[in-house]
Amino acid sequence: MALTSGRRRVRRRRAVGRLPAVILGVGLLIWTLLPIYNMLLIALSDDGDEYTGAIWPDDWNWHSFQVVWTQDYWYLEHFWHQLGNSLYMSVATMLLTVLIGSLASFALGRMRLRNGWIVTDFALLTYVLPTAFLAIPFVHLMHVYGLTDSLWSVIAAEVTFATPYAILILHQYGKLIPMELDEAARIDGASPVQVYLRIYLPLMAPALVAVGVYALLLAWNEYLYQYLLISSPRNTTVAVAIDQFFDSDEAPWNYMMATAMVYSLPPIAIYFVLRRFMVAGLTMGGVK
Repeated sequence: MALTSGRRRVRRRRAVGRLPAVILGVGLLIWTLLPIYNMLLIALSDDGDEYTGAIWPDDWNWHSFQVVWTQDYWYLEHFWHQLGNSLYMSVATMLLTVLIGSLASFALGRMRLRNGWIVTDFALLTYVLPTAFLAIPFVHLMHVYGLTDSLWSVIAAEVTFATPYAILILHQYGKLIPMELDEAARIDGASPVQVYLRIYLPLMAPALVAVGVYALLLAWNEYLYQYLLISSPRNTTVAVAIDQFFDSDEAPWNYMMATAMVYSLPPIAIYFVLRRFMVAGLTMGGVK
């Protein structure tokens, strides 16, 4: 009986001790979701102002999302094509960043290149200058190389900014993989390419997913370079198209918010698809 009451007291103390953390977590969650919820309220209204500041809408009007789905508004007449451009650009940025970052980190960490630290340190100098300051040089370079008004010009810019971070993270994570695995594979006759494909990449899965998601979100949320490097409607992305709403004297804010919410769904879906690979990669570190 005394033992049971003692356990109850311990549980109460733990519950009381966790209460501040729970309150803080709930507060941060509300603070984070509040702007998104306000976007939803505006999207559910008829003119964009009906539910501003409201806690709960009187009528769930999904007309704005229907307009986005059917492209039944002249600002949204190419929405799905623009969404495809955004997805193509972001996925290409993610794949190229992971490929370049993993190859560079493999060469620096596993092949023991002399003075390899210079590559890692100098790559980070990319972040010394704000990306906005490099916009004009990038526009000039893309014009020189004939990539004006091309999605690949934006991809090149985004890969440039994401790769240094990828090299740093992957290089540091790669140090956790024992070199004995590489040596054992070479004794068995494995080439550097086989070591890279069959040992390095599987064991680096958690870091690769983290870097890939970072690169995808960087490209997905970027606006300045898309605006400067893309000019034709054929290559326009959603991030640039949304800006057109601000050119209207009477901007349909409900359509704009609905477009923004639909635009946010693909990266969320990609994140949840890749999350399981991150967990699975943590269990692949055993020597067989």
